[in-house]
Amino acid sequence: MTSKRYLGGDIGGTASRFCLVDQTGAVLSEGKASGATALIFTPDIREALDKAIGEVGNAIAGPVHGAAFGLTGYGARARDEIVAIIRSHIDIASENIFISDDIELAYRSLFAPGTGHLVSAGTGSIAIHLDTGGNLLRIGGRGTLIDDAGSGAWIALAALRALYRRLDETGTPGDMSVLAGALYAAAGGGDWSDIRAYIYSGDRGKIGALSKAVGEAAKAGDPFALMLMQQAGEELARLGNILIKRCGNHPVAFIGGVLGLSPIIRETISKTLNGEASFPRLDQAKGAAELARSIFSEEF
Repeated sequence: MTSKRYLGGDIGGTASRFCLVDQTGAVLSEGKASGATALIFTPDIREALDKAIGEVGNAIAGPVHGAAFGLTGYGARARDEIVAIIRSHIDIASENIFISDDIELAYRSLFAPGTGHLVSAGTGSIAIHLDTGGNLLRIGGRGTLIDDAGSGAWIALAALRALYRRLDETGTPGDMSVLAGALYAAAGGGDWSDIRAYIYSGDRGKIGALSKAVGEAAKAGDPFALMLMQQAGEELARLGNILIKRCGNHPVAFIGGVLGLSPIIRETISKTLNGEASFPRLDQAKGAAELARSIFSEEF
């Protein structure tokens, strides 16, 4: 009898990952795909999701018994359209597809409901608590245009905002020259037309990726970049503190690529959080595959 296969997908704005397991939980295949989001309000964003799912489908080839996907920005109204995209590239029944946003999927991979809090800081930032009744409380996560403080996109835009104010005021970067050089190199040029094209022709994932340049400037000692790393830590700890205040003093797990930009971010979180902070290494794609197996396998 052919072994049933279960697919997990972690679809993020900057990059996506997938993991395919068999009915015993053994990993059959894993890899990366293009970044995308569930915010399929425009043709370009829909095409990005179609591309990412297509890459996953090409990599795994063959039928899948159950799948669980976590997608940045997912809302239930988009389910039918996203299921259609998935099924156009992957041989799977509609009823065997579980979809949530990426942060809820991460929570379920780390905590049983009601036992912890989660703060995620990648391209965007959000904090959640899932209670024993399945009710989800979200703090933040309203997107770059409104807030997402402490996220990669927030760091990148704060750095650019400060740099251009300095240039407007003095004509030179002054003591922000290291930061300016890192941003210019990452954006492909130091002329305003280069920065404008990078920011306004890109998506939020591309903007968030620019935070790596700010992290590099911090490591090189740029004073403003160092201050931004501390501010990012304070903003992320704030999200955790809100959950502690509203839902109880449970452990708070912090995840996401922003945490790797500078040790200052983790240090600041640990100092500022009014509770227990942890920084787990989370394989979200594998966690999604295990969730799919637990939902759709008759063995559970």
